[in-house]
Amino acid sequence: MSDPVITDSDPFDAIVDAPFDAALSERYLVYALSTITARSLPDLRDGLKPVHRRLLWTMRQLKLDPGNSFKKSARVVGEVIGKYHPHGDTAAYDAMVRLAQDFSLRYPLVEGQGNFGNVDGDNAAAYRYTEARLTKTAMQLMEGLDAGTVDFIPTYNGEEEEPALMPGLFPNLLANGSSGIAVGMATSIPSHNVAEIIDATLELIDNPHVSHERLMELFHGPDFATGGQVVDSFAAISEAYRTGRGAFRVRGRFHAPEAKEAEDVAAGIERLGAGQWQLVISEIPYQVAKGKLIEQIAQAIADRKLPILEDVRDESDTAIRIVLVPKSRNVDPDLLKESLFKLTDLETRFSLNLNVLDATRTPMVMGLKELLDHWTASQIDILQRRARHRLGQIANRLELVRGYIIAFLNLDRVIAIIRTEDEPKPVMIAEFELTDRQAEAILNMRLRSLRKLEEMELRKEQDTLLAEEAELNALLESPARQRTRLKRDLRALRKDYAEDTVLGRRRTLIAEAAPTVEFSMDAMIEKAPVTVILSQKGWIRAASGHVPLDQEFKYKEGDGLALILHAQTTDKLLLAASDGRFFTLGCDKLPGARGFGEPVRTMIDLESDASIAAMMVHRPGGRLLLASSHGKGFVAATEELLAETRKGRQVVNLKDGAVLRVIREIPAHHDHVACVGDNRKLVVFNLEELPVMTRGQGVQLQRFRDGGLSDATTFVLAEGLSWQMGGSGDRTRTETEIRMWKVARGAAGRMPPQGFPKNNRFD
Repeated sequence: MSDPVITDSDPFDAIVDAPFDAALSERYLVYALSTITARSLPDLRDGLKPVHRRLLWTMRQLKLDPGNSFKKSARVVGEVIGKYHPHGDTAAYDAMVRLAQDFSLRYPLVEGQGNFGNVDGDNAAAYRYTEARLTKTAMQLMEGLDAGTVDFIPTYNGEEEEPALMPGLFPNLLANGSSGIAVGMATSIPSHNVAEIIDATLELIDNPHVSHERLMELFHGPDFATGGQVVDSFAAISEAYRTGRGAFRVRGRFHAPEAKEAEDVAAGIERLGAGQWQLVISEIPYQVAKGKLIEQIAQAIADRKLPILEDVRDESDTAIRIVLVPKSRNVDPDLLKESLFKLTDLETRFSLNLNVLDATRTPMVMGLKELLDHWTASQIDILQRRARHRLGQIANRLELVRGYIIAFLNLDRVIAIIRTEDEPKPVMIAEFELTDRQAEAILNMRLRSLRKLEEMELRKEQDTLLAEEAELNALLESPARQRTRLKRDLRALRKDYAEDTVLGRRRTLIAEAAPTVEFSMDAMIEKAPVTVILSQKGWIRAASGHVPLDQEFKYKEGDGLALILHAQTTDKLLLAASDGRFFTLGCDKLPGARGFGEPVRTMIDLESDASIAAMMVHRPGGRLLLASSHGKGFVAATEELLAETRKGRQVVNLKDGAVLRVIREIPAHHDHVACVGDNRKLVVFNLEELPVMTRGQGVQLQRFRDGGLSDATTFVLAEGLSWQMGGSGDRTRTETEIRMWKVARGAAGRMPPQGFPKNNRFD
């Protein structure tokens, strides 16, 4: 047994006497900086974290190009953790799996073979069962690694080298996004459309002072791998990208490609016959597991939070297809969708936090313009480094080519020196003024190269290299040339991701959602058709079903029909009073038609001297033409007419005994207004001359010497003005030559065409 080794050093000598809080904060700061700069935040220049960069570099070293065969994922993971990434194999493999998932990355960087997980939330198979190789996008991201474009740094053990960043032109940071939580900060960047990123960058290169608003015209917002719809307003999205912080509401989408009607296809409604239908979800929000979403919907049904939904089925294959079966055919599809958005992850929020590492490895939150500025500057720097590297290669090659040319011009003497001299190299250098490299290259030439044609090729190569050298020097000396070259390269890259390509087509719809109705029990009304009848004395009722509008109904003695229309129990009924006040009633709350109904005055506070002038179903996004008997009027949006109370809403202000004479719905395609007075004068003017108001008297439609306004309507000038003919039947007449009546608003007008009704009404 050997004697123990005795050392003079005492382990306690290594103990440093320092305050505990100072030592702890110092060490924690080192850890925090390491987490921020080497783990959690991406570099804005290539959009990668170190683990992703090392994965791609390793796969490139293994020659896993798109044109080569796949290799086991275990081989890749082993190389990564053995040479470059001193962490666990699970972490490295999980990062690699995400790079291969087309539902996680908008533009996958790894092409996987085998089970790499699915949108249901299932995990990938173990790395011994899967294989992988790089995609074309990954190759574009790494393009230029061999051209001196980036620095190479030692690996953790100093045995290998790895690139500090990837120099390719592919805008990976915004294209694929990134997320991570560091110490005291985090990042959350959604994916975007490459074509839009390039368009915004080209605009910025052309105009460095471009406004943020102009950039947002080209750069529309997130483009998630799983599609969906961003339902925030353009102003909210723009402000988020201006500051670099914000959040987006992302919804799944409904789509039924097998539906017969175009409206049903877009709404995701499949008709099954006998009035039955079902909803189809075709896209789900980003990072929502399909299996989890279906479980949420099923649980909401079980908990009776969705009484209007009967069942949910998963009929997905390679494409998502979630089928929702309503409780009955009378359920409102829009209400069902709104309920799902509120109760499940069919609507989620994705935060935006553009926190990245800049070229100096400093974390900072940037707005869109600042981010593109920094990325463009990094690409210009890479372009310059590539040019300098190529100039060095050209200089080296030109040195050799010039030496070869000297050898050819003195071929006999060179051969004689080689044959007669024991040390030909110094003799050649002295006699022909060659460099050491030139002499060495000449001595290493093959005999077959000593042919006359080679001299011509060398002079041609020399001219080509000199021309390229001049071009590269001009490029380095001119910032304008550098910008032009970058724009040319970006346009070439854009062709691979254009809107008409499978990979480049935008997946996420950017469209603001309509204002949502507050969630209440009233919203769960079962949809059913009704026929609403209002009598002359103001009694209202709702008959079940859509009965013929000319059907006879019973009324109280001395009473009769005033207004009748078809509606649904889920509709809101708008009542316009002659004093310009509007009231709202729910069709489900109307009395049945077994009796005479109920007086409408028991439901609304209608003035004693006022009567109901019009009754209509509220249509979202609709417009009404409102005009008084004095000839003043305006256009009102139907959303502004809804009233929550019995008192209603005063919309048209009336003076001097005027009454509300005209209440007409305006079809979207109508472009002109026709007015006829009690004096039988007709005037036609452009609909755009009428203001859109929420309340007021309006403007003068027609000028009268005596009498007032009899009627007004809207129409399409190119199609002509139509009116109801007198007598029996529903005959109408259309006058196409109506331009002679067209004047500016407020004119007196002229006598109408021959055959115009004597009652001065259009219907």
